[in-house]
Amino acid sequence: MSDSSGSVILDLIGLSLSDEERELLQHPHVGGVILFTRNFESTTQLADLCRDIRACRSAPILIAVDQEGGRVQRFREGFTRLPAMGDVGQLYAQSAKEGLRLAEAAGFVMAAELRATGVDLSFAPVLDLDRQWNTVIGDRSFGRDSSTVSVLAEALMRGMQAAGMAATGKHFPGHGGVRLDSHLTLPIDSRSFSAILQEDMQPFIQLMKAGLDALMPAHILFPEVDSYPVGFSRHWLRDILRDTYHFSGSVFSDDLNMAGAEFAGSYSARAEMALEAGCDMVLICNNRAGAIEILDKLPEKYKLPIAKLNRLTGRFSHDLTSLQAGDVWREKVDLLTQYRMIYDSN
Repeated sequence: MSDSSGSVILDLIGLSLSDEERELLQHPHVGGVILFTRNFESTTQLADLCRDIRACRSAPILIAVDQEGGRVQRFREGFTRLPAMGDVGQLYAQSAKEGLRLAEAAGFVMAAELRATGVDLSFAPVLDLDRQWNTVIGDRSFGRDSSTVSVLAEALMRGMQAAGMAATGKHFPGHGGVRLDSHLTLPIDSRSFSAILQEDMQPFIQLMKAGLDALMPAHILFPEVDSYPVGFSRHWLRDILRDTYHFSGSVFSDDLNMAGAEFAGSYSARAEMALEAGCDMVLICNNRAGAIEILDKLPEKYKLPIAKLNRLTGRFSHDLTSLQAGDVWREKVDLLTQYRMIYDSN
């Protein structure tokens, strides 16, 4: 087996693999798959899909999803409904102890249920500050205050890691200072580095100290810091993230199909620029032609060491039936259900 894997994460069209997808998954540039709601029908179907994905290759492959909670929860039927992180932040404002319990429970339940169906990674937690400017972030954030976001995100991360899942902080160095949606355009944040450092970067710094496994940079331009958007900037990813803050985890690009990535040119140019800047893996979603272009044109040199990929895949898994019969899962689900009833009634 090779000591390296591909650096491209692809999406899938439906509930099962097509013949084209089976072929694409064997491409040497492929290192992962990201799943969406369209890929989910039931926990049994999801487990079968994950097994089928792995059976396509001899090399390890990362299977990921966005299962943050609230409005960003791709899998629902058969999974515990997770609170929006903004609701967790509201509880924390009333009772720090209960807010931390809820955050840790959400992280554990989310990660354990995904691991039990074969999914390695949920891209969470969101570390952006909610200044109530950006509806794309909104209640995906724990709140406005950087210290609140830090402590709640660390509790969520502890729960995820206890269930065997790596945690990915997003969207470095913070998406909360812009009003525009990077899915639709390239937002520009004109603040100085010192202003960004003082608030927005603090949750990232604190979680890196606490053992954060991975980061996802934002498709945002900070012209006072660098002339390139963060996910394509050597200064942000190498000079600041790696050299100044000594982050040794993995860096995922945000989706290269987003409008915030268009400045870099073709899809293959976007992928190469992101990897050259310091990303370890790049995501290309909802654009099969763009994905094929990247696979066809990306230089061979962009590989991810298997050791690094193995740190992102699930550290251990759970049997779903045994998990749901266990006292730990039941206790944490009861806690989530209790607070969901409160927020649903408000």
